[in-house]
Amino acid sequence: MKNIKIVAVLVLAISFFSFTLLKERQVDVETSKISWIGKKVTGSHEGTINLQSGVLKFDGKKLVGGSFVMDMSTINVTDMQGKGKANLEGHLKSDDFFGVEKHKTATLEITKVTNQYSDYEVTGQLTIKGITKPISFNMVIKENSASTKLTIDRTKFDIKYGSASFIDNLKDKAISDDFELDVKLSF
Repeated sequence: MKNIKIVAVLVLAISFFSFTLLKERQVDVETSKISWIGKKVTGSHEGTINLQSGVLKFDGKKLVGGSFVMDMSTINVTDMQGKGKANLEGHLKSDDFFGVEKHKTATLEITKVTNQYSDYEVTGQLTIKGITKPISFNMVIKENSASTKLTIDRTKFDIKYGSASFIDNLKDKAISDDFELDVKLSF
């Protein structure tokens, strides 16, 4: 009788486990796109960053987590050409900004998700230049795609170049502390 109870408990546990398995959906890094925009007093610049890898975790159809790795060596400026483009890309990859030689990737780990139909409130840990800070944003999931817009205060990640918050008398040379990411994921 004792063995039957043990077997019954095991069968129930396995049955329960099989219905609550998380499904991981790999993000298609070739068709997904991360666009950035950085603003300054006299205008703005924009470009792209490639996603190195990414996964979204679902419990049934409900988003419950995920993680992403951005390849910072792929920072691309799309609103300039020639020498100006090359100079700005080099500067963004330098220690003044993202320090790509030492910090080749940036990561985002989703730690909490609140479901509101296909619109989710997401909390996570963002790591840039080896510094990890909390971040919150909304993400919309539709069939095999997800999208979000993030506003990131670069100074929290020790990126202070051209910041009027840290350097006096920059006047029209000041660069906004915030930059924006427009993320469109396919999976």
